[in-house]
Amino acid sequence: MNTLKTIPLILFLSFISVANAQQTGKVSGMVTVEDKPVEFAQILIASTSMGAVTDHQGKFTINNVPFGSYRIRASYIGYVDVTKELALTKNQPEILLDFKLTEQTMQLDNIVITGTKTYKRQTDSPVIVNVMNSVTLDNVQACNLSEGLRFQPGLRVETDCQTCNYTQLRMNGLAGGYSQILINGRPIFSPLTGLYGMDQLPANMIDRIEVVRGGGSSLYGSSAIGGTVNVITKIPKNNGFELNYTYHNIDSQTSDHTLSANATVISEQKNSGISLFLNRRERGLYDNNDDDFSEIALMKTTAVGTNMFFIPKDNQKLELNLSYIDEYRFGGEMVPEKPAYLAQQSEERTHNVWMASADYQINLNNDNTSIITYLAWQNTDREHYTGIMPNEGTTAYEDFLENPPYGTSNVKTYTLGGQINYGLNDFFNTKNVLTLGTEYVYDDVLDEIPAYAYLIDQTTKDYGLFLQSDWEITPNLNLLSGVRMDIHNLLDNAVFSPRASLLYKYRENTQLRFSYGTGFRAPQAFDADLHIAFAGGGISRVLLSPDLKQENSQSFSTSLNFDSPMEDWIAGFTIEGFYNRLLDAFFLQPIGEDEYGELFEKQNGGGATVKGITLELRANYNRKIQWESGFTLQSSAFDDPVEYIEGLAGIREFTRTPNEYGYAILTFSPTEKFNTTLNYVYTGTMQIPHFAGAPNQTVDELITSDAFSEISTKIGYTLTLEKMGTKLELYGGVKNILNAYQDDFDIGKNRDSNYIYGPGQPRTYFIGIKLKSI
Repeated sequence: MNTLKTIPLILFLSFISVANAQQTGKVSGMVTVEDKPVEFAQILIASTSMGAVTDHQGKFTINNVPFGSYRIRASYIGYVDVTKELALTKNQPEILLDFKLTEQTMQLDNIVITGTKTYKRQTDSPVIVNVMNSVTLDNVQACNLSEGLRFQPGLRVETDCQTCNYTQLRMNGLAGGYSQILINGRPIFSPLTGLYGMDQLPANMIDRIEVVRGGGSSLYGSSAIGGTVNVITKIPKNNGFELNYTYHNIDSQTSDHTLSANATVISEQKNSGISLFLNRRERGLYDNNDDDFSEIALMKTTAVGTNMFFIPKDNQKLELNLSYIDEYRFGGEMVPEKPAYLAQQSEERTHNVWMASADYQINLNNDNTSIITYLAWQNTDREHYTGIMPNEGTTAYEDFLENPPYGTSNVKTYTLGGQINYGLNDFFNTKNVLTLGTEYVYDDVLDEIPAYAYLIDQTTKDYGLFLQSDWEITPNLNLLSGVRMDIHNLLDNAVFSPRASLLYKYRENTQLRFSYGTGFRAPQAFDADLHIAFAGGGISRVLLSPDLKQENSQSFSTSLNFDSPMEDWIAGFTIEGFYNRLLDAFFLQPIGEDEYGELFEKQNGGGATVKGITLELRANYNRKIQWESGFTLQSSAFDDPVEYIEGLAGIREFTRTPNEYGYAILTFSPTEKFNTTLNYVYTGTMQIPHFAGAPNQTVDELITSDAFSEISTKIGYTLTLEKMGTKLELYGGVKNILNAYQDDFDIGKNRDSNYIYGPGQPRTYFIGIKLKSI
């Protein structure tokens, strides 16, 4: 009897299940641009949380769509959205749609990843992410990463050594050690790499740069207090090649040659591809004040690398990156034909740098779940010399010749991590993406100069665990919240770094953001601490206080973003206010000198406050005239005065930190053949320590530098060679047209090599030729 009752019940439930299954359908299709498939285009069904992202073949599928009528939108970075209407019914449960996208007047809505570690539309990201692509790098004639980063809001790149020319990035007024530089999202920029790495990464290696200002420690760990720069290398997209040669003439005195090449090959099935790059640069010595000591170092750099991807199945992707950089650099007395130790004063560097990474991603559950694992590695071997020759006829001179101060460095960085992204499409009738991740970073720095009894042997290990919620409360309100726990071998306790960001879309073209985050820096040596400077006939070095403890921060920011699209125009602005409070802030305390020169000790001070406003303005007329600019007003000050030079009264202001700085780029492209760019970089006044010792500088003092304005231009003309399937571009221009270059450099071998500020090079003329496939 029970069996007879059960059978009808099972049949009834099966009927209900089949009936319910028949109430949903499927939407699939393809997205193309100029008949080429587009990966990572977003497909969204209006008034629902359903959507998809196109794969490498430009295809998408959305399953389990309830029967009904909908509007569906396809969007992709730099292209006009396309919206279509559809109706799923019992008679038509499956619909195939193809979208053909066309270029926007201006790119305002890139797909970005750095702010959340997941793919987001720029206007949907609760965290401001600024993007600089390879086209802009080309327009400003950037040779490498450091030259490109000058054209980002809130960022400033400075040259910090008159002899070796190492560069440092400052974000929102904070020095280089406060910013995390990533390569393809991975923290493999070691402290030593931070000294010269921005000069070593060539522009033709870079696809785009994503910049997040403000505390990012909840995602990226120690050293992300000031912000994060994510350098994304060129990935295979379409078959093609590019050859480029540029000649620079620096102030009619020395030459700078750059030869670069790129090639990309994609399989017919679009499931694998490889891109290759090569860059060779040779730059000569430049002496600004005719003392036979260089202000711009000789440099010979070779960089080669590859990016590969393989898609074994539609829901899986493997990416591999490998690059090698070889750099020789020499600065000081201009006698490069002699060994470095026979120069009166010089620095010589030979770097061999390997970088590699592997990423594997698998998407599950109709792309609502993704699992990502990765491994990244960097190894730098360096041979170096840093020395000042003592006066002849002295015992010190004989000892110097017998044991010149040559040194060696070896730096290894390993990163191993993974994360799971899980989309909740019915989270209290809203959408939420949860991210759980873990990361282990191992960094080993060995830097030694036996003649100076100088040794840095530092090993850091950081295990991080992070959890994030990206909650779309309403279509106009998004809350991003999360926390990261770091267990660092130089700290006694785990560090918890929470973050929260709120995005409110007042209208489709207006966004308000509010962010809060905390961060920390471990008591370790950072990039500037590894630099040995010359001053007063000796060298200066940085020691870590045995009592040094972690530095903590709290950061707040709020911003308004507005863009107004018109028929031929798009114009907009972003205004951001930021406030960063440092606790137990690191500072360098002069502690006297030894037989080799000045000694500084990194210690914890009290607090410090960095605050300011950044304004961005942008406009584009029909892709023919484009303007973008950013200007920052800020202040950076310790709570208590800091003594930068022993015997001089301390000051509260951060040194080498102007209160005003900014940039602007104007691009004019009336036709496809002709284009010209005018760019501008402004650096305000700042406090600079200046040590005595050079013949022109007999006293220690703090000086206030002059403000600088750099104006540069580039003009290009492109010929299309149809029969060859290529384009030929001829271009030329002038950097620093007004020659706004520092005019009070120290002279001679006893100069203060850190007394350098302002533009990185004087007036420079350049011409070039580029050949690329259509």
